[in-house]
Amino acid sequence: MLFYIASTLSLLISVVSGSALTFTLGAQETSCFYIFTTQPSTSVSFYFAVQSGGAFDVDYTIKNPRGEVIVSEDKQRQGDFFFTADATGEYEFCFANEMSTFAEKVVDFEIKFEEEDGYNFRANMPEQPNAKPIAHVESMQQTVDSIDQQLDGLARTLQYYKTRNNRNQATVKSTESRIYYFSIFEVLLMVGMAFLQITIVQLFFKGSRKQLV
Repeated sequence: MLFYIASTLSLLISVVSGSALTFTLGAQETSCFYIFTTQPSTSVSFYFAVQSGGAFDVDYTIKNPRGEVIVSEDKQRQGDFFFTADATGEYEFCFANEMSTFAEKVVDFEIKFEEEDGYNFRANMPEQPNAKPIAHVESMQQTVDSIDQQLDGLARTLQYYKTRNNRNQATVKSTESRIYYFSIFEVLLMVGMAFLQITIVQLFFKGSRKQLV
């Protein structure tokens, strides 16, 4: 936290919490995660991306403390959105992979929420000869907030490129695997055709010899 000493400086404290996690979601499995808010009108941001597995998609649902569905979508590869948590209590974030019979998914997700405690702390400090004006402090705070937003955007962009890279690698590996097995099948087919041709020619000559006799 950046601050300057000044007389009668008022601060409104905001608590920012966040959680980032990468986990494996098994086939026909559902995993749920929870956050607990203590203040109404809490700002919640949510991001997820499927890194690998199957068609890179999952179903997800978000519910409020009353059990009401806030967001619910099926077969999504990634999501990035924001909502206001009006009710206090436990919010549920669930990911489902029930559409897959054998493919497991690797999912990255991040949840951030910000709460204001509602208290104003007033610090009565002795005046300093070189004290910075409050307006200058507010300008510095705005600059810090702007830098923080830009860093968040950069982190999301890097996360997006990471997701794209993982998906492209999975596509390349899948293509290589298909080419490999198709090549083996092609070789086996050629050997089988050669063997069948040799067998037919042998049977033809055997039949010709019997007719001559």
